[in-house]
Amino acid sequence: MHQNKGKTVAQCLKARTDYAKNGEKTENEELISSYACDKETVDQEFLLAKQEYLRITGRKQKGDIIAYQIRQSFKPGEITPEEANAVGYETAMRFTKGNHAFIVATHTDKAHIHNHIIFNSTNLNCDRKFRDSWFIALVLQKVSDIVCLEHALSVIKPRRPSERDNRNPYHRVSLRKELREHIDTILQEDIKDLNEFLKRLQESGFEIKYGKYISVRGKGQKRFIRLSSLGEGYTEEDIRKRILRENEFYSEEQGKEAGKNQRKQRKIKQSSRGFDLLIDINKKMQEGKGRGYERWAKVYNVKQITKALLFLQENGIRDYEELEKKTAETSERFDAVSKLIKEKEDKLHDIAALKMNIINFAKTKKIYDEYRNLRYDKDYFEAHREEITLHRASKAAFNIYKGKKLPKVKELSEQYSEVLEEKRKLYSEYKEARKEMMDIKIAKQDIDRFLKIEEEQHQLDKRRVQEHTR
Repeated sequence: MHQNKGKTVAQCLKARTDYAKNGEKTENEELISSYACDKETVDQEFLLAKQEYLRITGRKQKGDIIAYQIRQSFKPGEITPEEANAVGYETAMRFTKGNHAFIVATHTDKAHIHNHIIFNSTNLNCDRKFRDSWFIALVLQKVSDIVCLEHALSVIKPRRPSERDNRNPYHRVSLRKELREHIDTILQEDIKDLNEFLKRLQESGFEIKYGKYISVRGKGQKRFIRLSSLGEGYTEEDIRKRILRENEFYSEEQGKEAGKNQRKQRKIKQSSRGFDLLIDINKKMQEGKGRGYERWAKVYNVKQITKALLFLQENGIRDYEELEKKTAETSERFDAVSKLIKEKEDKLHDIAALKMNIINFAKTKKIYDEYRNLRYDKDYFEAHREEITLHRASKAAFNIYKGKKLPKVKELSEQYSEVLEEKRKLYSEYKEARKEMMDIKIAKQDIDRFLKIEEEQHQLDKRRVQEHTR
């Protein structure tokens, strides 16, 4: 990050850090962590370090780099925002070796959770700058991959240029995909033939062009799109077959995956978890789903409840009371581990804050002593306002140590490393507890839903018998 033309270093630092700390992206700034600085005053602390660097060394580089930013993204659905922030913090700590102050802001406004890590180019001692070099990005990638693997997260595998897919699946939906989804929606209705299908498509705002090939153009599109170019399942012939034999060949989920050899993969892909929540068929039917969807959903529910029952059998759960007890136990275990991790995070924050206060106190002591010798001269205060304010704040933070000896910076660094290692070990237990809790909860919800369906069916049959006897 360089200084922008026409702006001061302070303005540039504030603009960059404010974007990272945006409350709308960081859940009201709850997903922000920091090292050797306070997230509220990070830009000011970065600036103070640069001023101290200039005072100590007297060096001012041309085209100076004021800070560095790392963007770290994660696979959707694989990590929680809190864990992503912890992974970002650990990545930044290892990459900077604890020599540079930084903040980690986790953004959740996109489909993929991602971190914005901003670290000061000036080190904590204010006598050196971060040494950027060729291929430093490869070093960063290696550090990030190691941290992610330790947390059981996926990483991007190196591929040849010919094997790479540069399309970003999290950008806006393509026009072709939107058209395919619209076709799927129309085909869920009771359509008699291709002409009626095209009429419904036209009523939806699409322009139809007839010829050797039927082409379609939606609002805002410049060119027509041939149906034959939409892939398997969307050609004129395939649409005719879907109209005539939809229940046999297509379900809603398969329609969404058309164009990817769906006829070779007619079975619905199983959840990586092994089982998933049951579908409320009545609710879906009220939303306008077709009869084919109802048939598929019933089969799907039978499969899911079977898997849930097998899961309970494998875990030795024989009755509903035991299921409730196990659900409560796994929730308690998850909450306990989460609480321990939070305690470690709070302790890390306290250690980092104390360490920074000790460093700031030592750096500004000479100026503050001179200020006292001058009997708190107002002009001297205005000239050194930042240093004096920082010294007072650091001194106030030591009040809890009255009558006690302050720890040394080296001792705090060692203590920080120990707590960080304890926290890292807790994460494996955290992931295991979370998975166990989610599995048992989903199994319980499936069983509850199944029992509710059975009761509803029993009441329905009872009413029918009563009506028949009348």
